[in-house]
Amino acid sequence: MRMFLAVIVMLLAGIVLPAHSAPPATGGAAAVHKGLPQPAEPADVKVPKADGPDARTVAEVVEGRAGLKGKTVLVRGKVVKYNAGILGKNWVHLRDGSGSAENKTNDVLVTTKEETRVGDVVLARGVVRTDVDLGSGYVYAVMVEEATLRK
Repeated sequence: MRMFLAVIVMLLAGIVLPAHSAPPATGGAAAVHKGLPQPAEPADVKVPKADGPDARTVAEVVEGRAGLKGKTVLVRGKVVKYNAGILGKNWVHLRDGSGSAENKTNDVLVTTKEETRVGDVVLARGVVRTDVDLGSGYVYAVMVEEATLRK
């Protein structure tokens, strides 16, 4: 089942393997994706924090994930990576200028049914999930799921 899931994810991500080849025996599909472009490192991302009691910066979500687990948050950020239609969801990486790349606190992954584009600034409202293991090497310390997006 994991191999099937890995192949589906690779197909949806546009990865084409040579005929009769398979993902590497170690590392699964995540190892294949390591060579793909990562979210851009825009030095000029500076997005104001959302307003309201649920409002958090990207860094606040990542750093405070244990206390936010299962809670609804509102995050405003710039879309730096977008993958549509994988496992029935759109996968969006948001950055707002908070946190640091070195500490891996400057980017949060959001899943949604809504569409967006790289470069859009959006308000994402969703539920914080922690220690999410999708199998095939895809493990996320924190993500915001079932989000609604507003521009």
